[in-house]
Amino acid sequence: MRVLKNAWQWFDDRTGISGSIGPIARHPVPPGTGWWYVFGSATLIAFTIQVVTGIALSLMYVPSSSQAHDSLLFITNEAFLGRFLRGMHHFGASAMMLLVGIHMIRVFLMGAYKYPREMSWISGVALFAFTIIMAFTGQLLRWDQNAIWSTIVAAEQAGRVPIIGEWIARFILAGGTIGAVTLSRFFAFHVFFIPALIYAFIGLHLYLVLRNGISDPPKPGQPVEPGTYRNWYHSLIKNRGVPFWPDAAWRDVVFGVVVIAVIALLAIFVGPPEIGKPPDPSIIEAYPRPDWYFLWIFALFALLPANIESYVIFLGPLIVGLILILLPFIWNKGERSPRRRPWAVGIVLVIVIMVGTLWIEGIRAPWSPDFSAQPLPVEVVGATSGPVHEGAELFYSKGCEFCHAISGHGGHRGPDLTYIGDSLSPDEMTWRILNGGLNMPAFGGNLTPEELDSLVAFLQSRRVRTGAKVVD
Repeated sequence: MRVLKNAWQWFDDRTGISGSIGPIARHPVPPGTGWWYVFGSATLIAFTIQVVTGIALSLMYVPSSSQAHDSLLFITNEAFLGRFLRGMHHFGASAMMLLVGIHMIRVFLMGAYKYPREMSWISGVALFAFTIIMAFTGQLLRWDQNAIWSTIVAAEQAGRVPIIGEWIARFILAGGTIGAVTLSRFFAFHVFFIPALIYAFIGLHLYLVLRNGISDPPKPGQPVEPGTYRNWYHSLIKNRGVPFWPDAAWRDVVFGVVVIAVIALLAIFVGPPEIGKPPDPSIIEAYPRPDWYFLWIFALFALLPANIESYVIFLGPLIVGLILILLPFIWNKGERSPRRRPWAVGIVLVIVIMVGTLWIEGIRAPWSPDFSAQPLPVEVVGATSGPVHEGAELFYSKGCEFCHAISGHGGHRGPDLTYIGDSLSPDEMTWRILNGGLNMPAFGGNLTPEELDSLVAFLQSRRVRTGAKVVD
């Protein structure tokens, strides 16, 4: 210990670091700041995890369209601690998205965006936007089938923006189509540009926190008045302020350790997301799904009527961004307590319920085929041999079950066929199977006459049984 103490004293004497950081660490903060104040520092810890694990992964990852997929397989399956590092990076990204969202909700509900902290809010909005871009660019680096199609879909949606849409789409893809240059661009943004911007804005954000002070816990009947607030706040800090370290910071340390532990445990026991098949843009029958934090947007675009989808894609982010930026300028004074601002609580509840509902719908994704569907059980088929049995096997092996459900088994992209035998005649079924329909491919060249007869026999056996209820 004496050696370490001497070493620290030597280092501190030469650098003066304790004289610089000490006053910052011990700067006074308002009394009563509790656990609601830990999410900002926890977001910074999650970002630090991303930087550390990202640097480690970049030592083994090859940002080349011909080697990126294989290098990720090597990292995951063969490299020392590779699977753990990928898991930490994946769940660190999830934690960062979740924590920055909770931190913004806390600031909004407590009115901490009001005078004199307007610029703190705006810099936080910028950090939120950079976090989203960071997560989006990271998804493509997996360079599998799901990653490239998610990017293509995003570019296609961006292309609907009036006037500049085509330019945005070409900027995202780094050209007219996805390829090696696209991967290089996403890698550069994910590893260099966006982290640099995040570092710069974190510095600005912390500077503003030190300049204007941590917001005091809001109390009903204690509104913010720009003309008197600074004097009131300085009086509060002078008379009742407590040092940030250790009186307030211990909660940040405890919660930060919990965040790191949870991310590490998830990385060990759950692991990173599986890497899909190598990218092949020529396979157009693909149904990409983004990471969980983008699933609600995925669901929103999927559920929107086609005639307003382009307007929402263009105007939605624009309106949300303007509201977030203008918020502290329009409502920069008055009550901060959520008890006196029920509309603020209502807005948060509406947003959380809306995003949660869309997120659940995004997980179900009834508009996408269910490739995890299993063959129909024998009690549903009702036969163990003969044309009905063979037709049930074809219903699964030809992929019909991925889109159509029977008795609760199968996908929901197409109509439920549980009682299709009551609705269509054999000739109508045959015509539909051979020629296809809306969102349904034609199977005319994919079935022999015998297979077609078995499939129709199976579908004809799907009828309402005695006492059963018809499901539309």
